[in-house]
Amino acid sequence: MGWKMGSMLVSLEAVRRLMDLRRSGRVEDLPAVLTATAPLLDAQSAIVLLADYGQESLHPLRTAHDTTTALPVETTLAGRAFTTSEHQWLDTDNGGALWLPLLHGAERLGVLELRAKVQPPTSALRDLEMFAALVAELIASRRFYGDTVEHTRRRMPMQLAAEIIWNQLPPLTYAVDGTVVAAVLEPCYDVGGDAFDYAANAHVLHVALFDTVGHGITASALTTLTLNTYRNARRSGLSLSDTCRSIDKWVRAQYPGAFVTALLAELDMTSGRYRRISAGHPAEIFLRDGRALPSLPTPNALPLGLGHMIARPPQVVEEQLEPGDTLVLYTDGITEARDAAGVLFGVDKLSEFLLTTLGQGTGGPETMRRLVRTIVTYENGELRDDATAAMLQWRPAEH
Repeated sequence: MGWKMGSMLVSLEAVRRLMDLRRSGRVEDLPAVLTATAPLLDAQSAIVLLADYGQESLHPLRTAHDTTTALPVETTLAGRAFTTSEHQWLDTDNGGALWLPLLHGAERLGVLELRAKVQPPTSALRDLEMFAALVAELIASRRFYGDTVEHTRRRMPMQLAAEIIWNQLPPLTYAVDGTVVAAVLEPCYDVGGDAFDYAANAHVLHVALFDTVGHGITASALTTLTLNTYRNARRSGLSLSDTCRSIDKWVRAQYPGAFVTALLAELDMTSGRYRRISAGHPAEIFLRDGRALPSLPTPNALPLGLGHMIARPPQVVEEQLEPGDTLVLYTDGITEARDAAGVLFGVDKLSEFLLTTLGQGTGGPETMRRLVRTIVTYENGELRDDATAAMLQWRPAEH
C-alpha cells in the first residue's frame, strides 16, 4: 500500500494500528494514531477533517491540542474532495497536500488530509483510498461511544428539540445498487418538527418524510412518536395503507388535535414501481430526462391524526419509474422560504434549481447540500420554518 516500492509490510503495519484502535480505542485517539502512522504512508502528517452539520466547512477531529484551521467547503480543494467524493492534490513549496474523501458507504463524513513530499502514483492512490475508507469505517463505528465527533461537527449549541430529532434519523445518504437516497435537514441546530426515514428490505426501498405541526420540544416529541410508529408498522410488515392508519391512530390517541403531514413511499428497486400515500403533504418534484413531469396526485389522505374525519381509507398512488428518474420529497419550509421582499421560493424555483444542478452532473448528495444552502441564503441566513428534503434517484441494478 505504500508509495515506495517494497513498502507493503510497512503499510500493513499502518492498517494494523487502525485495526487495534477499532477494537479497543476511542475516536478521540484517532489523531494521535494517524500522526504516528503517517510516516508509514510516506506522509509527513495525516489529519481527519469532518464536515459540520451544515456541511459548510471541514474541521479537524477535535482534540485538546487542535492547531489545524477549519477549511470552507465551497472554496478549497479539501471541500472539493468532500463534494465530489474524489481525491484532490495540491502542489506546495514543501511538497504537497492530498485530500481523500471519507466515505462510510455513500455517507460523506469529511476528508483525510495527507501532507507529503511527492504526489503519490496512481497505484498508491488506490491503496490510500482503502486506508481512508478504513478511517471512515472506524469513525462511523466508534462515534456513538463518545462525543468527540459531535463536538467536532457542532458549530453552535444544539437545542434540545434538534438533539432529539437528529438522534432519531438515519444517515443523510444511502445507496444500494443503482438507487440513491439523499436528504437534508435545516436549521441544523434548532429543527423540531421535520424528519425523514428510509430502509431497504430485499428489493423494496421504503422512504418517508414527515412535517409535524408546531415547533420545539412538543413538536419533536410528536415527530419522535410518528417516526417510530412508522418504523414499527414497517417492521411489522404492514401495507402502506395500514401503516398510514397506524400512525394516524397513535397521533390522535397521544396528541389529540395535533397532526402531521407525510409522504409514505415504497419503491420496487427491481421493477421501478413507485407507490405512495400523501397525507396532506405537497407532491414530490418528479424529474425525467432533464424536465419536470406533472406532479403525482396529492393529497390521498388527511394529515396523520385527522384521518378519523373521513371514512374513506388512504389511497395509494402508483407510478412506473424509468431508469434515471428522480423524485424529490420536501416540506413546505423549502417552497415557503421568503426573500427580503417577501417573495416565496416556490415550487417553480425548486424545480428549476434541481434541473439546473443535476443537469450539471452534480450527484444527489451534493445537490441536496447545495439546495439547503440556497434556501438559507434566500432567507438571508435565518429560516422561518424547518426545511427538509429527500431525493430518491432510481436506476436498476446491473447484473
